[in-house]
Amino acid sequence: MLLLVLALLILCGFLWNYKGQLKIADITDKYIFITGCDTGFGNLAARTFDKKGFHVIAACLTESGLTALKAETSERLHTMLLDVTDPENVKRTAQWVKNQVGEKGLWGLINNAGVLGALAPTDWLTVEDYREPVEVNLFGLIDVTLNMLPLVKKARGRVINVSSIAGRLAFGGGGYTPSKYAVEGFNDSLRRDMKAFGVHVSCIEPGLFKTELSDPVKTAEKKLAIWKQLSPDIKQQYGESYIEKCLDKMKGNISCVNLDLSLVVECMDHALTSLSPKTRYAAGKDAKAFWIPLSHMPAVLQDFLLLKWKVELANPKAV
Repeated sequence: MLLLVLALLILCGFLWNYKGQLKIADITDKYIFITGCDTGFGNLAARTFDKKGFHVIAACLTESGLTALKAETSERLHTMLLDVTDPENVKRTAQWVKNQVGEKGLWGLINNAGVLGALAPTDWLTVEDYREPVEVNLFGLIDVTLNMLPLVKKARGRVINVSSIAGRLAFGGGGYTPSKYAVEGFNDSLRRDMKAFGVHVSCIEPGLFKTELSDPVKTAEKKLAIWKQLSPDIKQQYGESYIEKCLDKMKGNISCVNLDLSLVVECMDHALTSLSPKTRYAAGKDAKAFWIPLSHMPAVLQDFLLLKWKVELANPKAV
């Protein structure tokens, strides 16, 4: 009996894996729209899907990013300037895309644009420190989605939201983590709402990757700038050596990041082309082996492990 159950499990696993490998028939007539293509995941995705034969519409924030991407891709790829926090810019872009795709609709929407914002202890921050990540990572993503959704529904296509392991586990203060938690919630509600229309919605949760967004130098500069503006009381609680120790620990963590950005793009590819796309994709060894499993653990274990990474305060009772 045990052997029969084992054989059935193996067979189910084989069939599940086989089902996930089945691809859509033709991609050369399909349009996809990608945000945040200046650098990082979005840039590599635009170049990769252009080579595969998709009609890629790549949105960049800067003129320099747009020009550089256009120089590396085919004439089939279209580039656009887009600030996802500008509602009028988003509306104009959606109208342009509508005119471009016509009756075919938009097969794929990849919401990739994002910013890190300030990473610092919560009591160092103001509400303004939270505003930019939430505006870009959440409201910008929602605005682009709502404007493009009629085109995706027409194609019975795919929506792919790039979240983060920070949407599953809060590992630092600042607006990035709350914005990504909210993206996860929006992604889940959107997925269920779109199921009746034949639209698949997937969420990608990358681990720690070496990109411009996670540049340790810029992150350290922001943290140091906030430290310099803190009140004497806060500095006394944390200790004058706290910021230096934080920056040293940050440098030590650089070796833990993933260097291969194609791991994320491969998840996008599967979500775009598989007949059975997954609802969630974990990208990076750290995400699969540590962050995602830890997110399912009891809070007491999460706190124990994550607090091990934090610098000890000098005098937390000095309040």
